[in-house]
Order: sequence, then structure tokens, then C-alpha cells
Amino acid sequence: MKIKELVKKLEEVGWYYSYQRGSHMYFKHKDKPNKVPVPNHKGDIPKGTLNAILKQAGIK
Repeated sequence: MKIKELVKKLEEVGWYYSYQRGSHMYFKHKDKPNKVPVPNHKGDIPKGTLNAILKQAGIK
């Protein structure tokens, strides 16, 4: 999955861009206290990293 696809998926379920530090974007949700870091690198996100991000976001 590409970064743009993941960002779109996060935004569809209520996550919004908060800030960027280095090569990682951080997303927040109005109903959840945690932040979800998303690496902003070229190419596809590795499967394990993608699964961890989706789990932190409560999507998977």
C-alpha cells in the first residue's frame, strides 16, 4: 500500500494530520488519545509496518 492510500484510509475513519517530525507524519483522532505515526518514504509501506499502523488506528 502506498502512503497516499494509507492517509486516505485514515482520514476516512476520522484521523487527521497533526504534524510532521523528520520523515514521519503524525495523525490524531478527536475521540482517541493516541497519535499514529506514518512513515513518509517512497514506495510501498512494508506489510508489518502497515499492520502495526492499522492496529494503532483501530482499523484492524
